[in-house]
Amino acid sequence: MTTTPDPTHDVIVIGGGPVGENAAQYAIAGSDRTAALVEAELVGGECSYWACMPSKALLVPPAVRSLAQHMPGLGPQAPLDVDAVLARRDSFTSGWDDSGQVEWAEGVGIEVVRGRGRLTGERTVVVGDRTLVARHAVVLATGSTPTAPPIDGLADAMPWGSRDATAMHEVPGSILVVGGGVVACEAATWLAALGARVTLAARGGLLARLEPEAAEAVEAGLREAGVDVRLHADVQRVRRHAPEATGTGHVHGGAVTTTIDQAELVTDEILVATGRRPATDDLGLDAVGLDRIVVDGRQRVAGAEGWLYATGDVAGRWQLTHMGKHEARIAGEVIGRVADGGRADEVVGVDDDPLTQVVFTDPEVAAVGLTQAEAEERGIRVERVAIDLAVAGTSLARDDAGGRVVVVVDADRDVLVGATLVGHGVAELLHAATVAVAAQVPTARLWHAVPSYPTASEIWLRVVEDLRRQRRER
Repeated sequence: MTTTPDPTHDVIVIGGGPVGENAAQYAIAGSDRTAALVEAELVGGECSYWACMPSKALLVPPAVRSLAQHMPGLGPQAPLDVDAVLARRDSFTSGWDDSGQVEWAEGVGIEVVRGRGRLTGERTVVVGDRTLVARHAVVLATGSTPTAPPIDGLADAMPWGSRDATAMHEVPGSILVVGGGVVACEAATWLAALGARVTLAARGGLLARLEPEAAEAVEAGLREAGVDVRLHADVQRVRRHAPEATGTGHVHGGAVTTTIDQAELVTDEILVATGRRPATDDLGLDAVGLDRIVVDGRQRVAGAEGWLYATGDVAGRWQLTHMGKHEARIAGEVIGRVADGGRADEVVGVDDDPLTQVVFTDPEVAAVGLTQAEAEERGIRVERVAIDLAVAGTSLARDDAGGRVVVVVDADRDVLVGATLVGHGVAELLHAATVAVAAQVPTARLWHAVPSYPTASEIWLRVVEDLRRQRRER
């Protein structure tokens, strides 16, 4: 097929999820520059339609019910109305209609180009029969794709993936969740709350990259919710009766028989949530002399410096929407600065910016920066504070309040390098820790950040007090 070059755009972004949207917007903000946003599916991407937004929408009703169940005076709680929960989920995905996202893009001066983009040369992207040429930069923001373990019969069984779980139109009577990460734990939480009999089989433990206290609490919460949690499980074989391509979010055929540790388990469905990999297939990296994507702190791709950038999952640093958007903002700022005649190093790069993440299970887990193990691997002399999440504010919030706070301190610099919170509603406490870690605030100064009483924020005073106690006792 022959293609005809289009009028030049200043910036071309391949991938129209929130990461790509941010990169395009920041690259042209406050200027007369133009941008093209290339997207093969829905503008707004995985987060808007099949990940962050629908998953949180499915998790909030169970969390609200849990709060009500532990608050005297509210009376007995009825089961969740599944249809109402799914309808509310649909409202947050706009019914899988991206017209609002397209309207936003066009409103800020970004042209939406439908189709799959592929690099064919420096600053050149082919989309169907169109050839787009970038005057300044091309940004790769194609995200990631799910992976599946090589289990005998798994692919033939047409298992659910994460999109089926977040976009489900019917709740399976029973389901096996394969995986032990964030997606597996969150999906098990809402599936159980909506009435499914859930078995979770993880090859190792749960939430392996977080502090041990997080995994222990989430495991206990899942078991309390009725989930059959099987850790260090060997999923050996999968067989399905009459598998059928019934569409996203519908049960894909008949009963599934899975052999786990030599024993058979029969369920209505099986969900595979075992990780994702950068989406680089057919992206045309070879056409520009690259075999993989490696970025620096300003998101410039090694081997194509000066015009090619990568942000989000495809860049390989993090697989979290908010961190990808952070990278995109940096890339956009760099592109704009260079286009205006400035230097890339005038923009502060991502480099040592701390990772933040929340797992919306029951209880929640919120974390920023390094775990103790990660800090010690870097040669940091660690001081560790681990205390109960028990202050007046948390006790007033619900009768079963509890949880733990783990803080990792660089003893030589007297600054927080990591914090993990486990408990109900801890996501809203995380940003205080994030500011402390990112700004490298000395703990001696944090003692003067007086929390309001009675709020859950008082826990930060207790953390500093415990650290001071440890130091006195040494």
